[in-house]
Amino acid sequence: MGNTQIDQRPIGRRITPQRAQFRRLAESADIGTVTRAQLAVLAQSLTCTGLINGTESHLLVALINTAPAESFDKSGRPIVFKSNLQLAFEIGRSVGRVSRMLSSLFDVGLITMQDSGNYKRYPIRNGDGEITDGCGIDLRILIVRYAELDELVRQVRAEKKAADAALRRYRGALRNARYALSAAAELSEQVLGRIGSRVERVSDFVGAAGKASSRMLRRATAILEWIVERLMQLPRRAAEVSETKNTTCPHVENGMHIQITTPHPFDDSSDEWRSANAEQPNSLKAGSASKWAFEESLRRRRSEINQPRRLPQAMVALQDVIRAVPALKTYGFAPTSWADLARAVPLMCRFAGISEDARARAVEQMGEQQAAVAVAVTLEKYDRQEVSSPGGYLRAMTDRAAAGELYLARSVFGLAARHSMEVRH
Repeated sequence: MGNTQIDQRPIGRRITPQRAQFRRLAESADIGTVTRAQLAVLAQSLTCTGLINGTESHLLVALINTAPAESFDKSGRPIVFKSNLQLAFEIGRSVGRVSRMLSSLFDVGLITMQDSGNYKRYPIRNGDGEITDGCGIDLRILIVRYAELDELVRQVRAEKKAADAALRRYRGALRNARYALSAAAELSEQVLGRIGSRVERVSDFVGAAGKASSRMLRRATAILEWIVERLMQLPRRAAEVSETKNTTCPHVENGMHIQITTPHPFDDSSDEWRSANAEQPNSLKAGSASKWAFEESLRRRRSEINQPRRLPQAMVALQDVIRAVPALKTYGFAPTSWADLARAVPLMCRFAGISEDARARAVEQMGEQQAAVAVAVTLEKYDRQEVSSPGGYLRAMTDRAAAGELYLARSVFGLAARHSMEVRH
């Protein structure tokens, strides 16, 4: 007869590197710094963080209340030795459910466990009768992580409070915008229809307000409040304008940016040179590009574009773009780097009604940074009601960039000059 194979019963719970790390962390607990009452309150509050659900929180509170209060004092050892059967009876769940919940609490680092060979839970005492170790459910990890978990609860509650405030403000702004539309009798039906469609576009973009993020709600609120100000014909808010001497550019990023030559170094000498202040603070009716726009040839057909010259593009500073495009602030964008501006391009395109294909072609032809500037300029002109088709305007800029005849720096400095004069007057 052959040897009989006897399946060995696995000893204890499965140990993972994360669980082993939690065990090591529990050994560094400074017992006596946190009371049992504080841990019980924390366990009840952890459900708002998403770490555990309500039933797991109930089990954790039962474990904390099972440990004697003096076990959380110095020289104490908060270890629970109750069986799964007893815990299941106390919280009204099955034994198997309690076992699975204990494993979940172990995985998220709210308890640690040490199982014996026969799955019994018992303390190990010294000669004086004090518990020095034991096989059971160890709560010391909660003492170690109390400050971290308490801060997490505070942060989640603060975010929820901010989200509720943003939701209330958005709903109020949407209601005010619709009321202002019905009360603005001095505007024409065409203008009211255009503004009303923009309000509904913002509402459709947000969708279910209760499920939208706080950031999106704040941006939508800023747009709606700006629309209300326009409907009420309030003057534009004053902005600080910094003046710099010895420069042809009205706005510079810092004192080292001094223009000592022409702002158009790549133009031929026979071309008509335009200064940064060439664009006038006037515009035609909404739906057509201003005759003072710098991309004058954008209205030309593709077949009329000359062969590409591929001249290098003059670079502008990010602060120049921000000052030239106040619509960025109006629509809730506050880029602090070129990467932030590039990440905001898809949302800017949605606000302006620019298609994904037009944006992709602009990025492919100009690169992300130049395309972001082009989209920002398009958004500003759309906000000023100088173009009726922002998508077509961006496509025309892309064609001009392919021909080497697009000068974004001129547009940026010109828009900055116009905004500066509007603020002064």
